[in-house]
Amino acid sequence: MNHDHYDNAYIADILRTVKTIALLGASPNPDRPSNRVMGFLLSKGYTVFPVNPGQAGKQIQGQTVYRTLSDVPQPVDMVDVFRAAEYLDGVVDEALALETLPKVIWGQLSVRDDRAAARAEAAGIKVVMDRCPAIEYPRLVA
Repeated sequence: MNHDHYDNAYIADILRTVKTIALLGASPNPDRPSNRVMGFLLSKGYTVFPVNPGQAGKQIQGQTVYRTLSDVPQPVDMVDVFRAAEYLDGVVDEALALETLPKVIWGQLSVRDDRAAARAEAAGIKVVMDRCPAIEYPRLVA
């Protein structure tokens, strides 16, 4: 897929069909974008599992934080990545190792690795990079 441009229908379909999200890089700091986006997603009815090894066992936005993606207690539809682009390849590895693959891996603003995306797509996972669901949702769904 060409990740320089996404069809609006592609993004809207993802945002309408996804129900559960693992948010990697979740921060308890309300000033951090990951915290604000998590709050937005929760407000729109998504089930969000924050993932952050340094916060495991604590709560962010009232949700229990998990150490790794594999620690999340149920399969997720989407992995929302708030980590630097150089970690996206590792996130894809972690996602591909799950018993039930996510339907989508979403790299937040500035999170892009075309090689990692190609590996995820080869496994049947949709990929969005360098976009924010909290920006796309009001534009395409609300």
